[in-house]
Amino acid sequence: MRAFVQDEYGPPDVLRCADVERPVVGDADVLVRVRAAGVDPGVWHLITGRPYLLRLTGFGLRAPKVKVRGVDVAGVVEAVGPKVTRFRPGDAVFGTCRGAFAEYACAEEDRLAPKPAILDFEQAAAVAVSGYAALQALRDAGRVRSGQSVLIVGAAGGIGTYAVGLAKVFGARVTGVCGAGKADLVRSLGADEVIDYTREDFTDGARHWDLIVDTAGHRRLADLRRALTPRGTLVLVGSETGGRWLGGTDRTLRAVLLSPFVRHRLRGLVSTERPDDLRFLRETIESGRLTPVLDRTFPFTETPEAVRYIHAGHARGKVVVKIP
Repeated sequence: MRAFVQDEYGPPDVLRCADVERPVVGDADVLVRVRAAGVDPGVWHLITGRPYLLRLTGFGLRAPKVKVRGVDVAGVVEAVGPKVTRFRPGDAVFGTCRGAFAEYACAEEDRLAPKPAILDFEQAAAVAVSGYAALQALRDAGRVRSGQSVLIVGAAGGIGTYAVGLAKVFGARVTGVCGAGKADLVRSLGADEVIDYTREDFTDGARHWDLIVDTAGHRRLADLRRALTPRGTLVLVGSETGGRWLGGTDRTLRAVLLSPFVRHRLRGLVSTERPDDLRFLRETIESGRLTPVLDRTFPFTETPEAVRYIHAGHARGKVVVKIP
């Protein structure tokens, strides 16, 4: 089968299309004929090996241990292991897998769910990774409640678009922060208000929110706390500084260490793949209360370009690679 393979860390150009062996299906695995694969900022970090701290967490010090990248997936079940009970060949599925930038990929059974009937494969491949992060940031780390005021920083991005939609599902009053050119998109997702960060400083202390979910940039903790209510909560989902060793993880570490000594709740988020959460996302999408936002679809042969595009930070929602 064809797959984009990575033998070394570096820019997206290190990805090369090659013929490799089709994954072997384990007893509890599902082999998926990949129709579309989502691209997220985490993929760029794994390809480049930066920040270097990432390499120390099991991904390989000098070279990547895993050769094929890609986690978000949508496709059709090709084969199942003998212990798989929920799927059979021919089922349309979505979720997360190992090595989605390929014609075939293996996934554990509980990492997949039936594809929402109202989504095509490209839309379905844009759900799991960013949907998990937004859901867990709001519900688990943020403890969002109906009627609360919620500020989503990076509201037009891959995670931000899901965070705006889900915050409305939870009954919050939502303010989205983005550039002027993306304001209409954020309003269309249900945001009650949009702040153009190039024209208004939401951290000037004039306004306050019960919960801030920061999915973009690297604003100082002191600035973000100035925009919180006295008992408000700040959840840091992502942070990009370009630093080789720590990237933006140093800000999250400082927030966690500071939190016990201040009235604000300061949290960092590392999202996890949970079957119940994937089911929640699927049901919420099928009910029409949450809609994936797809910026661009790249052909499979342009997978490195898709990674470059997402890293440039200009995407409105998600980016997907389509595999014929």
